[in-house]
Amino acid sequence: MASSRHCPVTLFAVFPLLSLIILPCAIASTSHYHHHNHNHELKSLHFSLYQHDIINQTVYLIVKGVVGPGVGQVAVPFGTIYVFQEPMTVTANRSSAVVGVVQGSSTVSSFDGLESMAVAKITLNMKHYKGSLSVLGIAHSMKPADHPVVGGTGDFLFVQGYVTSSPVDLKGNALVYKIEFHLYWPPYATKLMT
Repeated sequence: MASSRHCPVTLFAVFPLLSLIILPCAIASTSHYHHHNHNHELKSLHFSLYQHDIINQTVYLIVKGVVGPGVGQVAVPFGTIYVFQEPMTVTANRSSAVVGVVQGSSTVSSFDGLESMAVAKITLNMKHYKGSLSVLGIAHSMKPADHPVVGGTGDFLFVQGYVTSSPVDLKGNALVYKIEFHLYWPPYATKLMT
């Protein structure tokens, strides 16, 4: 189903959906990958990946919403529902190494069509970490947005934290979002994992 309107879906929104969804990120020269154990045994991990939102290939419109005031080229109608399954790469280049997949759904939840409520599962397969993260929240299609991490599996069991999705390239039907991960394990989790 082709559309003349751009519909970004980031990790929220996959995180502003990927025009309004949530996230992809990568461990790249422009990205940071830090692992910390703070004084109180709070293990943390910080890195970035890039999410690639390709309209009618990785993200699909399921229900078209109601057109409200101010809906433009990047905005989509209120109530529009999307589903997505998108690659996450190490750099903003779509051909860089794929280290994860984000899948989920989002619903445009603002009358101006720029914000979406998104739910996503991010499955990662990196050198030292393998597992998934569950994320939800409001994504903005034009500016950075924070989304809470509400759980995880594998190496991310008991993880807490947030991801920030930021638009990198919103031109055409192939949209790119930078996803920054800020993950923390509570002390009881690190003791169970050792």
